[in-house]
Amino acid sequence: MTITPHGIHHVTAIASDPQSNVDFYTKVLGLRLVKQTVNFDAPHVWHLYYGDEHGSPASILTFFPWPGVTPGREGSGLATATAFSVPPESIGFWHQRALQLGVQVEAPKTTVDSEVLTLFDNDGMRLELVASEGDSRSGWDGVGDIPLQHAVRGLHTVTLSERMLDPTAGMLTELLGMKLSGETSGMASFDMGQGGAGASVQVIGGVQDRGLQAGGTVHHVAFRAPDLATMELWQQELLSRGVSVTQIMDRQYFKSIYFREPGGVLFEIATDDPGFDIDEPLLELGRKLKLPPWLEPSREQIAMSLPRIEV
Repeated sequence: MTITPHGIHHVTAIASDPQSNVDFYTKVLGLRLVKQTVNFDAPHVWHLYYGDEHGSPASILTFFPWPGVTPGREGSGLATATAFSVPPESIGFWHQRALQLGVQVEAPKTTVDSEVLTLFDNDGMRLELVASEGDSRSGWDGVGDIPLQHAVRGLHTVTLSERMLDPTAGMLTELLGMKLSGETSGMASFDMGQGGAGASVQVIGGVQDRGLQAGGTVHHVAFRAPDLATMELWQQELLSRGVSVTQIMDRQYFKSIYFREPGGVLFEIATDDPGFDIDEPLLELGRKLKLPPWLEPSREQIAMSLPRIEV
């Protein structure tokens, strides 16, 4: 495989109540709401993007909030943990913050590489904060009660749960250009590029119970392509290897293709460009409903169908 991903681009998940989702990720986790738009394939559903100041690739977590959605269930065939990077000295701050705000949180754990804090959002989605050395990203400093030195830096790792590890590992290394960076009984880690925060995937094998993709679960994981030309080459490479890949989709803020890995997790490859400031100034990101040109004629109808949110 001659084309390799630069890292994680974003993770997209399913939520229930959009206002609760906004409150958790902006007020509790301290991310910036960088875009209010809709699911282009289901325009009556919000698509909310959170990230750092710019909505940089590898900082983005997005949600489709569906009021009344059935709660999902962790299990095989799903991405079951989304990890963010925080400074090494910040785990204690985040643990106390979660306790004070009534967030479901587990006691910090020390792994071989770092300290990890596991917490859950309002829909029960599993999140991890990883104490990460050498992550120079600045995060978002727009939340007054979160000091900048403790701010979330961006995505760190995504964990996939699978019945069988080997088929997924084969796709990650042979078709997606990742490198095996660590392996223990039933688990393997893979790096993109130089690895580190925002460029790592973990795969847990031997998970027999099938997951249910619904509220509080990840919908898909997106990896970074630097530009459209690279994506086109990647699409051709995957097709030539027998992988069922979609046509290139225009997601307004990036172009993307979709396909499934052998265990069933939906993967996306998304371009870094053009970014989130193409339709509103950087200082005003995420303040208003933004629609792509092909949905603008239906703006009034779409706006009326969406649950109201306040930022």
